[in-house]
Amino acid sequence: MFNLFFRNRQLLFLTLTLVIVWGLSAFLSLPRLEDPEIVQRSSTVTTFFPGASAERVESLVTDKIEEELSDIEEVEEISSSSGPGISVVTVELKDTVSAVEPVWARVRSQIDDVIPELPAEASRPEYEDQEVQASAMIVGLTWELNEPVNYSILRRVAEGLEAELRNLPGTDSVELFGEPDEEIQVEISQADLLKLGISAQSLSQQIRASDAKISTGELRSDATELLFEVDSSLDSLDRIREIPIQVGAEGQIAQLGDIAQVTKGVQTPVSDLALIGGQPAVVVAATVESDYRVDQWAQQARKVLKMFEANLSDGLGINIVLDQSRYVQQRLNGVIGNLIVSSLLVIGISLVVLGWRSALIVGMALPLSTLMVFGSMNVLDIPLHQMSVTGLIIALGLLIDNAIVVVDEVRVHLQSGSHPAIAVGETVKHLTVPLLASTLTTVLAFVPIATSPGGTGEFIGTIGSTVILALLSSLTLSLTVIAALAGLVYHWRPLRSHSQHWSIGGCSNQTLSRIYEGSLRAVFRRPILGVLIAMVLPMVGFVQFASLPQQFFPPTNRDQFQIEVERPASSAIATTRNQTLAIRELIQQHPAVNDIHWFLGQNAPSFFYNVMGSRRNASEYAQGIVQLESTDNLRETIRTLQTELDRTFPDAQSLVKQLEQGPPFDAPLEVSLYGPDLEQLRTLGNQLRLILSQLNEVTHTRATLTELSPKLALEVDEAAAKRVGLDNGAIASQLSTLLDGQLGGSILEDTEDIPVRVQLPEQERGDLASITSVDLLSATGTTVPFSAVASVNLRPELSTIARRDGQRVNTVQAFITAGSLPSTVLTEFQQALTEQGFELPTGYRLSYGGEADARGSAVGNLLSTVGVLVVLMTATLVLSFNSFALAGLLAVVAVAAVGLAAMALWLFNSLFGFTAILGTLGLIGLAINDSIVVLAALRNDPLARKGDAGATRQVVMKATRHVVATTVTTIIGFTPLLLDSTGFWPPLAIAIAGGLGGATLLALYFIPSAHLLIYRTRGKTVRARDFEFS
Repeated sequence: MFNLFFRNRQLLFLTLTLVIVWGLSAFLSLPRLEDPEIVQRSSTVTTFFPGASAERVESLVTDKIEEELSDIEEVEEISSSSGPGISVVTVELKDTVSAVEPVWARVRSQIDDVIPELPAEASRPEYEDQEVQASAMIVGLTWELNEPVNYSILRRVAEGLEAELRNLPGTDSVELFGEPDEEIQVEISQADLLKLGISAQSLSQQIRASDAKISTGELRSDATELLFEVDSSLDSLDRIREIPIQVGAEGQIAQLGDIAQVTKGVQTPVSDLALIGGQPAVVVAATVESDYRVDQWAQQARKVLKMFEANLSDGLGINIVLDQSRYVQQRLNGVIGNLIVSSLLVIGISLVVLGWRSALIVGMALPLSTLMVFGSMNVLDIPLHQMSVTGLIIALGLLIDNAIVVVDEVRVHLQSGSHPAIAVGETVKHLTVPLLASTLTTVLAFVPIATSPGGTGEFIGTIGSTVILALLSSLTLSLTVIAALAGLVYHWRPLRSHSQHWSIGGCSNQTLSRIYEGSLRAVFRRPILGVLIAMVLPMVGFVQFASLPQQFFPPTNRDQFQIEVERPASSAIATTRNQTLAIRELIQQHPAVNDIHWFLGQNAPSFFYNVMGSRRNASEYAQGIVQLESTDNLRETIRTLQTELDRTFPDAQSLVKQLEQGPPFDAPLEVSLYGPDLEQLRTLGNQLRLILSQLNEVTHTRATLTELSPKLALEVDEAAAKRVGLDNGAIASQLSTLLDGQLGGSILEDTEDIPVRVQLPEQERGDLASITSVDLLSATGTTVPFSAVASVNLRPELSTIARRDGQRVNTVQAFITAGSLPSTVLTEFQQALTEQGFELPTGYRLSYGGEADARGSAVGNLLSTVGVLVVLMTATLVLSFNSFALAGLLAVVAVAAVGLAAMALWLFNSLFGFTAILGTLGLIGLAINDSIVVLAALRNDPLARKGDAGATRQVVMKATRHVVATTVTTIIGFTPLLLDSTGFWPPLAIAIAGGLGGATLLALYFIPSAHLLIYRTRGKTVRARDFEFS
């Protein structure tokens, strides 16, 4: 039974073949991503309310939507921003929600329910998911002629490319950016309107009346059924120009083209623009289905682009802004390269420590276990990306632990003269329970990583998953295939039991062995000394733990970064465009910069998995994607550009931001002030901004309630207006028509419905003097000078009112220099608050967000299952050793491992971040694993079991080789991660590899010493009872 694979060579061969074929086929078919996908738990609801102030928008729109959505129990937080004419409500779901689609369906249903309660002037609320999946490809179609851009042409060409990419297998979605909406513009001056005796509303209604896109009935007879339709729909510019318009008091008829200028163009002002490489463009962004290989999709997409470019008209160009497959390939090449290097290092050190035959067998465990993991990943739909492959790197040292123990045990049995079949059978029978116990405890140590909820859990979860798969694969192979191979290899070439050459039995040094054995003899003579010595390093770690600098996730080392530019709230998009072009000229002077691409009025397409945004219709806002030549001196480039932009463009807030790893947050430092009074919140926010701006590492601050935007206030003399038959509503309606225009019908081009807008010429709409000198039409048809019934004054107004969970909030954000630690700056800020005596009035409160809040939430989610897992781990150990005392020893080892990880981080001057926490959890499993091996050996020796010091020393000497071998191979396996240049993995590698040396001391000194203390005491108690009885 226990040597089935040794006895049945056909079964052994078929198993090896199955593992190899299964693993290789899975590896070739697994989806490839740059980073893990994060579940979309955030969405926005945007509602337009033209002409309304921020307060009216808050009261009449935002409040009603928030109240309706607050009944959904899966919602974690509802935040909103109410500005002049626009409401944006952001909904975030709880981290524990994984099946999000049913919840979002309920959100959309609730939004539909609230529509009847909104003002008639408000638009229908627009629901939009906040995209968390990075685009696979972003392509700009650029206008390269030296003449005004024709967006009609660009848009239609972009729509053609959109259709081509959408039809590619594996395409998930395709979106257009920077494509202004088209419209038919009917421009007529105010003077002409008065001369003709008609209003803009009347002209618009007559145009609409000529556009009969409705059925007029159906002719039905016994023989046929025919549809009637008025053949007068608007279908071209010429048809619109020919519309008869009734003018004058006597109803004369004139064609529209004779009294107004009819043209086709883009809606003005445009809501968003794209500048790709400094050229006007329409951008196409495509995402790929998560179960599809990005590299294969990109290969097909590039063929489509090549054919599409060949058919482009002169003056149009294609510029690839992002090809994610390049980064996916780089990332996977890097981590798979690390995996290969680690494997070679582990096999090399195994050769030195174990000898060539043992190293050969142990080395086979690495590729076989890895192939089994690939196969299991395919079954569980886990794609290949930096996290899943890194999990394999972490597991490298663990993969061969079981194999080393099994091969060493088989070798010992063979050296004692056992037949290979018996040696294999006895090894498997003896080691199944302890190896299963050690594997399960290590698996349980990684379960919190694999099961952590929320965005952080989804980001790092596959690390735990692949480590667990690797451990289970290693255990299965070690007790079956590896044990059989060990018996076969040694059977084909028997061991020479007294061979001293290192290539046969591994390296050994008699002098070091004597010194080591002497230290064991001295320690086991006074076991309490061994316990105290083993606890020195963990205690140092616990003492230094508080001094470790903290960081959530380090920034990514990618040849891209982003720039956000924000001008005063009243800025026109044309001004923002001129500013971004000037910034481009400055940035292009840096040799490290390859190009920069701008998106104005809204956020850029998702080009990195955690760069998210909900900016829309923001004419003062622009986001730039900066492409570098390489990643050399990345932080220095960012710092330099931040300084130059602040000095050169002081009228705008420019944020140069390195791309971050992990779940997204809006700003590194964020302080939220809650309270009822907007003016008080604004004052408190300004005080915090002043304190933050005095910190050296802070580059910029901003607050949601800081800026006052200018507003033209219309003051109506109601008495005068009444006398001429006008009121507030009529005056506002006429002004709105003159300024924003009036829609009147539409024309159908292909599948697109293009509206017709009646409006004043641009020179009249954009001049305040012209607007205030217009004549209004009274109810009797007479004209009334605007100045006779109204006046216009300039007044300040809050540009935004922010709320969170129904409470008004002023969120103050601080941005810091590249390379600075948010936790350090937050500590300095809190000290400054205390020193300056900052206090909140009654009824106001403060909370911290940003990186600190994200870190706290992520750590809380990670540790949420630890309590249950500790119970399971304890149960596993108690059942394995049938002793609460021995389980208690291993619990002490687990706690000490935390101190060892902290000591290693402190010793190497590393950061304590989320990856360091992952490393600490991994070290706990490894430390317990080593200790179980020694403890199991002690319990299997009759004399050592009773607390005999000499026997204990011999057992420990025997177990030392495979304990040291597993320790050294694990540490060596982490070498590529220790040397990782991105800064992401070194804290994890330091915590595990650095702490593992101390964990080995715990296994070889603490466990035997504590075991001696327990069982010597028990032995004395038993002898004393026997004496009294006698």
